Amino acid sequence: MTIKWLKAAGIRAVKTAAQTAIGVIGATTVFSQVNWYVVGGTVLLATITSLLTSLAGLPEVKDSGDSK
Repeated sequence: MTIKWLKAAGIRAVKTAAQTAIGVIGATTVFSQVNWYVVGGTVLLATITSLLTSLAGLPEVKDSGDSK
């Protein structure tokens, strides 16, 4: 893995985590008090999922044709 890929995947994962947190916090405040364990677990799962999805390829990182 290259530094460029790690940076792009990290940025994508942070954006996904923030979007998930906003959605979960917003949804839980409508129904009841915010359960921070649920928010944290959901955000962690979304972040891991984003990183795993990035393994399939990132359009932000152009393939230079190297097989390394």
